[in-house]
Amino acid sequence: MPEFDYTFKKQYDKSKHVRASIREVDISHKHAIEICNAIKGMKLEKAKEYLEKVVAKEIPVPFRHYHTKVGHRSELKGKNAFPAGRYPVKAAREILRLLANLEANSEYKGMDLDRVTIIHACAYPGVKIRKFMPRAFGRGSARFNILTHVELVASEK
Repeated sequence: MPEFDYTFKKQYDKSKHVRASIREVDISHKHAIEICNAIKGMKLEKAKEYLEKVVAKEIPVPFRHYHTKVGHRSELKGKNAFPAGRYPVKAAREILRLLANLEANSEYKGMDLDRVTIIHACAYPGVKIRKFMPRAFGRGSARFNILTHVELVASEK
């Protein structure tokens, strides 16, 4: 069994910060990265409301990095908005579950839940699961299913 560590190490202080992670989840790491960029800097309750609206397909997530051939959303029009966006429901559900874990951890540490702010959110690809798709004449083509790691760190502000 592998031992996982957090990427937020140098600045981490046990008394000020609270953290949570999910490892090897079957979601798109590109969608998870875009969701993490969207919720970074939000209060915990606001991030939960935002992701619940993404799951209900009411608000799209702006795709700032992986936006090639992504359609523009009218909901994202505004002064500083990025027009390309999608509704990554599967990734939003998993990160919503992670936010519930982060909320429980901050409650356990005695933090005020109204003041808890997400200061670090990152997602990166994990283990590659190799599968084969049968082809003609006894050949096979490799397919890879890439699992994802997601980390959240919050502090009371």
